[in-house]
Amino acid sequence: MASANSEERQRGGAAGAIIDPMRIVIALGGNALLRRNQPMTAGNQRANIRLACEHIARVAPGNEVVIAHGNGPQVGLLALQAAAYTEVEAYPLDVLGAQTEAMIGYVIEQELGNLMPGQALATLLTQIEVSRDDPAFDDPTKPIGPVYDEATAHRMAEEKGWSIKPDGESWRRVVASPRPQRILALDAIRHLVAHDTVVVCAGGGGIPAAYDADGRLAGVEAVIDKDLASSLLARELGADLLVIATDVDGIYRDFGSDDAQRLAGVTPDDLVALVLPSGSMGPKAQAAAEFVRATGCRAAIGALADIAAIVDGTAGTQVEA
Repeated sequence: MASANSEERQRGGAAGAIIDPMRIVIALGGNALLRRNQPMTAGNQRANIRLACEHIARVAPGNEVVIAHGNGPQVGLLALQAAAYTEVEAYPLDVLGAQTEAMIGYVIEQELGNLMPGQALATLLTQIEVSRDDPAFDDPTKPIGPVYDEATAHRMAEEKGWSIKPDGESWRRVVASPRPQRILALDAIRHLVAHDTVVVCAGGGGIPAAYDADGRLAGVEAVIDKDLASSLLARELGADLLVIATDVDGIYRDFGSDDAQRLAGVTPDDLVALVLPSGSMGPKAQAAAEFVRATGCRAAIGALADIAAIVDGTAGTQVEA
């Protein structure tokens, strides 16, 4: 199905029509920053980001590209480091999120700039509004920070007002994962994209923020799902294509079994009907389906190394209305 945005950008008659750039939101999964079981050194992260940028550089020329990314391991590392220094209270999650957005954006900008000299690049710390009434705050599920034995976990929860839950044989702090409601920096992102800038934004699901009864905006101790945030970003930006890049080559039916089958093309209804893990492919499928349903445009889920083919529609799982 042709997107409304694509139709608006096509000028002239059928013969020799001029096609303006596609607006593409590329959501980089955690594998773009750190591979499974890989030590979380700055060097490893830079090497992985360099590889991700090599693939992005293949599709960026001639298109309008916005890059989102994960930050779970990076926030976790900062939380662990903060726990080791007890002279002051640990920084809240919204501040840690802002720190990681800046750090990761800096490396993406540098590596992509080395591949695309002269290309305007910008990283934007992105506050995303959530609702204080979101039901997620009544049942926090997102683990964050160090693991504790049960006695220590209960003591920390009492002292700091944390929610805690078992994590295997240990215990961890858990925080809410509310739905993203609004990209607060949307006008700035639109302005940069309109002026031929590749924008890195909404990292880690963005910085969760909410308004209080007096209309004051403040950060929230929560973690927004990065895929749902990327889907919202793509919808609000009027993107033609949402690419969710991960470490597998698409969505599989019966994944892990002898009958596993990659789905090359699906509708949003097909996608949400699948039983997928809530901690990995589930949110990606939901994010892609919501984007396609809301816009009529195309979304795709696939391997980071296949980004160029995914954009062409020849790789990954293509989701269309």
